[in-house]
Amino acid sequence: MSLLQERLSTYVPTPDELVAAAVALRPRLRELQDEHARLGTYGPEIHEYFVEHRFYDMLRPKRYGGLEVDLETFFRVAIEVSRGDPGVGWSFELGASHAYQFASHFPEQSQEEVFGSAYPFISPSRAFPIKSSVTKVDGGFRLSGTWDYNSGCTYASHMMPVAPVTLEDGSTQLWMFILPRKDFRILDDWGFGRTIGLHASSSNTIEVDDVFVPAHNAVPFNFKDIVWGDDGTPGWQLHHNPLYLGRTSAVFIAGLTQTQVGNALACMDEWLELMDRGTSFAPRGPRKDSQFYQHWTGEVVSAAEASETLLLGAIREYMRLNTAWTEGGAEFTTADDVRIRGQIVRAAQLAQQAIETAYMYGGTSSVALAGKRMGKYYQDAAMYRTHIGYMPEVLLTNLGRVLSGQPLQM
Repeated sequence: MSLLQERLSTYVPTPDELVAAAVALRPRLRELQDEHARLGTYGPEIHEYFVEHRFYDMLRPKRYGGLEVDLETFFRVAIEVSRGDPGVGWSFELGASHAYQFASHFPEQSQEEVFGSAYPFISPSRAFPIKSSVTKVDGGFRLSGTWDYNSGCTYASHMMPVAPVTLEDGSTQLWMFILPRKDFRILDDWGFGRTIGLHASSSNTIEVDDVFVPAHNAVPFNFKDIVWGDDGTPGWQLHHNPLYLGRTSAVFIAGLTQTQVGNALACMDEWLELMDRGTSFAPRGPRKDSQFYQHWTGEVVSAAEASETLLLGAIREYMRLNTAWTEGGAEFTTADDVRIRGQIVRAAQLAQQAIETAYMYGGTSSVALAGKRMGKYYQDAAMYRTHIGYMPEVLLTNLGRVLSGQPLQM
């Protein structure tokens, strides 16, 4: 155990202490928004804060020195980080949350090796390569490829790429691999000027050039349709915590959505600070005395706060279904997972409603001029809405398919 691990192992924060640490960081994250946009990621100061307060350890199993907190606590912390800067919240969540996926689905040998060598454990994951080549060899695979949008990669200890493997019958099957930092190269292709928003999300491209991946560091990527059976996942068998039963569809969408819940709450904060300004229409006076602004305040606050309530409620239901199976109840099915995902999509829509209202009625000089935070938040939201993980037409249609007895497509 390293000196860092020894020091941190004596600090075991409660869930409320973790959230309080995230709230305390909010002013500093807002001060650093421009710097982080230029960097394309968050800087060493914030990374060290995350390490010191054990944010990266929240979903790491206790067996390997982690905190093993519940998913609600993890998302409460992530929302508060996103409330300080949605781009940083995106980067943090997508680097830290894959401890949950890895601990759920990879075998004990892999977990012993990876968690035993990585402190902190931070890993982006990308499902669809730009190009890839996988060859089966004695003892494992040889892997090459290029994966874009590896959010959370700046301080990565590992990465978890997905690539198709050709089977003996000529068909292909997607597999997920885990690679240590020495086996991949992060390209400098993210940050301000390259996208319209989420500049600090560290969504860089990663290249892998003919590396050997041991067989125990690769698993079939069928998580959307996984059937537990009587024994559950490798993570359940190893850690005996329903957290690691590891359905990933709802959790993945929640990870993206929390950035916009935090964004909506940030817009709410900005909006409320503007209420002492004057109206630009009759009757002239403070905005807080205007019937129109009173209505818009109600719209912004109710939508922002409801989005958080709905997201966290969906996560609680997710964990309830996991726990019920371990206590002899019915298996938590793919249909259940997609149903919860539909609730999370609704939380995302409420967050977008709050952001849109705050920006639209905030006033040009207050929100749309260069350097205004509200404008930044609006651009972050616009960038988010291009992601397939938001598009309600796709995700809710898939919910309808599953409820109609048809196979899940996404």
